[in-house]
Amino acid sequence: MSRSAVRQPLPPQPPRGWSVPLLLLGMLLLAVASFAEVGVDWGRLFSSDAAQRMGRFLGEMSNPSREPAFLGRLAVATLETLAMSAVGTLLAALIGLLLALPASRMTAQVSGLWRTPTRWLLNVLRSIPELVWAALLLISAGLGPLAGTLALALHTSGVLGRLFAEAIENAPDGPAFALRAQGVRSGRVFLYATLPVALPQLLSYTLYRWENNIRAAAVLGVVGGGGLGQMLSFHMGLFHMRETGAILLATLVLVALVDLLSNLARRRLNP
Repeated sequence: MSRSAVRQPLPPQPPRGWSVPLLLLGMLLLAVASFAEVGVDWGRLFSSDAAQRMGRFLGEMSNPSREPAFLGRLAVATLETLAMSAVGTLLAALIGLLLALPASRMTAQVSGLWRTPTRWLLNVLRSIPELVWAALLLISAGLGPLAGTLALALHTSGVLGRLFAEAIENAPDGPAFALRAQGVRSGRVFLYATLPVALPQLLSYTLYRWENNIRAAAVLGVVGGGGLGQMLSFHMGLFHMRETGAILLATLVLVALVDLLSNLARRRLNP
């Protein structure tokens, strides 16, 4: 055996010169410039008057409202938020999977014709925040949970489409190559070889985005998207702190419950 055959690769060398100090200095200057641009008034932020106001605010919120009529509306809004996140995530998973197929390098024909435009579309969908989508959709869908659900679906489809495309491209090619060698068409190769291998990762991404959409759905109501966010915007605008505390508590419980269910499901998928 020759000496070149047993030669070990050299360990990666650290960057030389002034590149790292210059990078750190640039990041420090950017952080200082950001604080200067924001114009944070530290004296006002940590003043005794601000502390008293915050204490009074937290004290009123620590005694949530227990009126039966309000709790009934709160339960309906909580279920509405849960439904918005679930339906929005489901629609996003379907749209994202359909867009991930041409966005990934499955076949040379698809990659050459549609890969770049589809990736541009995914970039546009996920670059626009949910709040902006909801504000735009309120014009056509009107106030209520429909606009919030569609906003979640559009933004999340861009995120999941990109993640799905990467997962499909990185799936082991052994089963797919074996089927293609036998003359099986590309559609069946995807259904019987690529999709079963990538499915656990696709489901894990979908569950993770469902967790995020629960939080986003609770915020979309601020612009009239329905659910807990709409109640929160209404009662905070009227300074109903007891009702606001109850809404925030319901949001925390809902987010914790969905996080728990999602973690349990991901553990079953990836033991």
